[in-house]
Amino acid sequence: MESCNFTGGSVPYFWLVGFPSLQDHQFPLFFVFLAFYLLILSSNVTIIAAVATDPKLHKPMYFFLTNLSILDILLTTITIPQMLAMFSVNARSISSKGCFLQMYFFHGLAVTETFLLVVMSYDRYEAICHPLHYAVRMTRQKNAQLAAGAWFFALLVPIPPVVQSSQLTFRKRPRVNHCFCDHLAVVQAACQNAYTTFQSFMGFTISMTVAFGPLLLVVISYACIMVSVLQIRSKEGRRKTFSTCFSHLVVVITYYSSIALAFLSYRVEMSSDIHILSDMTFSILTPLVNPLIYTLRNRDIKRAVKQLASSKIFSTQKERLCVDQVETREI
Repeated sequence: MESCNFTGGSVPYFWLVGFPSLQDHQFPLFFVFLAFYLLILSSNVTIIAAVATDPKLHKPMYFFLTNLSILDILLTTITIPQMLAMFSVNARSISSKGCFLQMYFFHGLAVTETFLLVVMSYDRYEAICHPLHYAVRMTRQKNAQLAAGAWFFALLVPIPPVVQSSQLTFRKRPRVNHCFCDHLAVVQAACQNAYTTFQSFMGFTISMTVAFGPLLLVVISYACIMVSVLQIRSKEGRRKTFSTCFSHLVVVITYYSSIALAFLSYRVEMSSDIHILSDMTFSILTPLVNPLIYTLRNRDIKRAVKQLASSKIFSTQKERLCVDQVETREI
């Protein structure tokens, strides 16, 4: 048996196990996750393009939605290409630097999403609870500061656990029971001692804090929103006002439900495959569902997407017509 004389930074590479019970089904997994990745990319890029090209969507709510779409693209790009390589050509090894970088960006971007959801709920709070002061309070500069603050502080959160986990001792060829370098999976791959137990506890504590601390702020924002909505006399007015934040509320529920499922899976005796699938739910499901929710529930987004699609079709037809005219003249 190999001795534990390598720190995380000196390990040549980590070995990603993937799904232990599905080793004979690599190609179906490849096509499933490739389909997910293409859907995530295309749907989020469509929202970004729709918001950028439609002046009517140059509002704080859609500015933060663009940030969320960019984040979802980055979050899945950190993990899924590595998984596709593993499923297609059995590329299971990842260098130690690559592993810890992947760990850092994955958890940093996951925390950024929780912070952005708080910022988006604050935006809805200002729009509904203080409509007369909304334009003054939510200026472009204020929006940029809120978004930049969410990205900056969220990317600071994973630094301590990632640095400390890189100091753990490993065997020469540590096996990570996951499809990518998740913090807990890497800690479990280390040689077990009191320090690894502390690392697991620290990682869990930070995850709970940065996940459910922001959730409390979201709940407070929506409690204030509900009070303001209930003060509107007409039923139609209450419905229209609440519909402006319904999509965001569904995204919050979906996101935190997937996080709760991931936390629960680590506290219940389940197979490794179920643990991995549960942990991956919020990293793949929410980037896939977010654009669908906003596209289906938001009239402005649906209108902008239709205009974007029609403009592309029209431009393509115009180019073809020009080509046909040039060819006719040459003849």
